[in-house]
Amino acid sequence: MSTVAPQTFNAAVVEKFGPEVTIKEIDLPKPGPNQALVKVLTSGICHTDLHALEGDWPVKPEPPFVPGHEGVGEVVELGPGEHDVNVGDIVGNAWLWSACGTCEFCITGRETHCADAEYGGYTQNGSFGQYMLVDTRYAARIPEGVDYLEAAPILCAGVTVYKALKVSETRPGQFMAISGIGGLGHIAVQYAVAMGMRVIAVDIADDKLELASKLGAEFTVNALNEDPGEAVQNYTNGGAHGVLVTAVHEKAFGQALGMARSAGTIVFNGLPPGEFPASVFNVVFKGLTIRGSLVGTRQDMKEALDFFARGLVKPTVTECALEDVNDVFDRMRNGKIDGRIAIRY
Repeated sequence: MSTVAPQTFNAAVVEKFGPEVTIKEIDLPKPGPNQALVKVLTSGICHTDLHALEGDWPVKPEPPFVPGHEGVGEVVELGPGEHDVNVGDIVGNAWLWSACGTCEFCITGRETHCADAEYGGYTQNGSFGQYMLVDTRYAARIPEGVDYLEAAPILCAGVTVYKALKVSETRPGQFMAISGIGGLGHIAVQYAVAMGMRVIAVDIADDKLELASKLGAEFTVNALNEDPGEAVQNYTNGGAHGVLVTAVHEKAFGQALGMARSAGTIVFNGLPPGEFPASVFNVVFKGLTIRGSLVGTRQDMKEALDFFARGLVKPTVTECALEDVNDVFDRMRNGKIDGRIAIRY
């Protein structure tokens, strides 16, 4: 049995949109129906958390709120009603914090598009604090025997790229170009390799491309030094069957058109605040499919965690303290992070 939780705890709070969170004590929440109180052990730090802090997106969270949607922790208290988790179980929160369960999207396996969905660290307080609430119907079940610090990034970065690779419909033996080898991209390389794809990595930093090669990418392109479309077309003799854009710079989205093979599929994961240039002629003439992919469902999460638990995917993670979050955001803005950084409590 876990120890009794305190009445207040430390958390990183967005009190107003801007460059920094405030580290402060907040009141311990009480779990309601379908909810559990979780003592957080670790939480990944995602670029989405930076977008939330700065209010970048058209649909904004409402300050004050606690960011974080890659939290792993121990259930210490259950709210009213029946649950399929117990006190002492290890669970995670996720971007998809909950959904209605009854709309056309929920009942057809597309619950991430539910109009009444709640989002961890955005519309619901997240894992940038020593405690958090989860909806036990949607909380991720963390496999036994895994490193919790490494498991944290799977809850967003992992499931997001895994789902994107699935919807690209790229088959084993076909080329998958991954643009942006950061927190999401370095994990995407590993999932794509595990799924049998031939991986091409594109970035503007040589150290990130070196990491991609170590993780199984067979060809790399530094987009600062050469045109990625031309390089990929030449290497693959016609272009990549699938292109996954995890980068957060608008230019990468336009470059994806040049990398794609005719009848190929381009999937967008990255969410820059601006627009992207698209040649309608090229989209039509090449018969391209362009898709957006938003995180993943509970089933996608289960599958993504299974790849991780079997050792096929291993995020590169550096740990930090809660008090370091503003420094991490600063490094994130400047592209100075290799892999993922996770808070250890």
